[in-house]
Amino acid sequence: MLLGVDVGGTFTDAVAASPTGDLYTAKTLTTPADESVGVIRAIELALDAAGATAAEISAFAHGTTVTTNALLEGRAARTALVATEGFTDLVELGRQARADLYRLCVPHPPALVPAPLRFAVDERTGPHGPLRSPAGLEELASALAGAAVEAIAVVLLHASAHPGHELEVRDALRRRLPDVHISLSHEVSATPREYERGATTELDAALSPLLRGHLSNLADRCTQAGLPHAAVMQSSGGLTSAARAAAHGALTVLSGPAGGVQGARMVAAAAGARDVLCFDMGGTSTDVCAIDQGEVRETDRRTIAGRPLALPSLDIETVGAGGGSIGWRDAGGVLRVGPRSSGARPGPAAYGRGGGEPTVTDAHLVLGHLPRDGVLAGGVRLDHELALAAIGRLADELGVEPLRAAEGIVEVANAEMLRAMRAVTVARGIDPRDYTLMAFGGAGPLHATAIAAALGIRRIFCPRACGVLSALGLAAAAPRRDATGSFEAAAVGPLRARARAELGSDPCDERVRYALRYRGQSFELTVDAPPDADAGLLRARFEEAHERAYGYREAASEVELVTVTVSVWGEAPSFVARAARSRTVRTSTRIRLDGRELEATLITGEPAPDDRIEAPAVCALTDATLLVTPGWAGLVLADGTIELTRA
Repeated sequence: MLLGVDVGGTFTDAVAASPTGDLYTAKTLTTPADESVGVIRAIELALDAAGATAAEISAFAHGTTVTTNALLEGRAARTALVATEGFTDLVELGRQARADLYRLCVPHPPALVPAPLRFAVDERTGPHGPLRSPAGLEELASALAGAAVEAIAVVLLHASAHPGHELEVRDALRRRLPDVHISLSHEVSATPREYERGATTELDAALSPLLRGHLSNLADRCTQAGLPHAAVMQSSGGLTSAARAAAHGALTVLSGPAGGVQGARMVAAAAGARDVLCFDMGGTSTDVCAIDQGEVRETDRRTIAGRPLALPSLDIETVGAGGGSIGWRDAGGVLRVGPRSSGARPGPAAYGRGGGEPTVTDAHLVLGHLPRDGVLAGGVRLDHELALAAIGRLADELGVEPLRAAEGIVEVANAEMLRAMRAVTVARGIDPRDYTLMAFGGAGPLHATAIAAALGIRRIFCPRACGVLSALGLAAAAPRRDATGSFEAAAVGPLRARARAELGSDPCDERVRYALRYRGQSFELTVDAPPDADAGLLRARFEEAHERAYGYREAASEVELVTVTVSVWGEAPSFVARAARSRTVRTSTRIRLDGRELEATLITGEPAPDDRIEAPAVCALTDATLLVTPGWAGLVLADGTIELTRA
């Protein structure tokens, strides 16, 4: 059996997939103090559902939010920065751009490394090679030993092309500080931009000790339980070893969302859909992403919590709107939702675990979109009276009726998620009406029809096991390695050899991407081309991409190559999920939509292939709840995916 476990801000999800395509799922509340506790508990529940033992698990893939949450919450290991003399403040100086263009008082996030922990190295390398060898390394090591740091980021000028001096510094520090984590910028990011490379390396150094602690705890618990050790999902959508993830924590900042995108891609391929918008709404946040012609969009430039991350990652947009997002009245009397979340503890008011603030989940329960006094996946029993009381307190502040306040919470949450959807579609020249919406996550199917209608989308997929699709995507993912070179180091042959060596097996797939720009431009565009592409082909593909992005090309301008990235994939597990073998129960319920009370069908259980669903309906699935609003009709496909189409 294959095993995937995804740790979210509220729930930890597990999927055990059998060779015959049967899926056994489990949800349990995340345990923030030690996430490995929740991971093992979810695995035990999934194995119990399958009637299986740990010995039957052949592979275990894990998606984690350890680094994501640490970054968002400002938690990090005590980290020092070692930089070329005169450049120790390069990360704090940044690009000297405002954090918010029209709000002058909004600051950038505080530096991960404070000024007293920034150390200079007497060395210099130019774009064409070393100019002055490092000096005073023993004194530097002594100073760092006295600073009692847990991690060190080494960022020297032009190290992306000429890493020799960084290696010398590492060797000197390792002799004196053998137990301190060291991140070298040329190993973390090959971008030639000092600021982005430095900020990414600082982040890698500050997060790696935290991730190493989690993975160490998990490895110990897996050994005790007789489970195989976990491979870890990277932000790029491919798996890596736990040892490599612990050494470079920055690779996992989008670990969990990347698993969801891989699961969505698998479901879309089975249904023959090639253009898909992924809509993953969990308890804490919502992640959206576009799949074009079967390929997931990627980027090597993104910002997380106000900090640049120059690493290959799936092009995922995230907003702080989830089932646990809290509704509140701002100073101007306006209803707001999120980004603050009730989390796993205490959770929404309806969970009865001490939470008193109204959340999106409470709003859906009050409106009848969740079964009254029902039980969510993970054994969480919903309390309608507690939800109504929490919504009522906010309604009093707003001066409206509780039902109107509940509708407002859902509407505001939808507006936040639509903003993210438009950022990955309309803002990039994509017409969302040409796409299928893939709704998943514990809360995504509740909002799917509203989001689709607002974007003009006419088809929705709600996959089998939609509430734990990220965990399923992890179980089905392939290992991946990336090798990037810049300037003189950008030769394709050595990069291919390095990526294949790190993969440790013959690749099943390979991709080469070239980052190019017109001379004088500040940023580049990335295009795919064969490993042996000549200058003419690269120029042609770059100019096509430039015209699509900006509407013009410059035939007289020189095109220069900035970086080359070679990505290789190992073999992915081969299985096709099939529909659940369960019976559904259909009863009647009342829901509130658009200010009206409606009689709806309540479907409990997993519908069988060829079953039809007429609106309005509430489908209480095993791992999530699907709301089918008027104007939509559903058909269950062969693998259990519910396809909704708009009349």
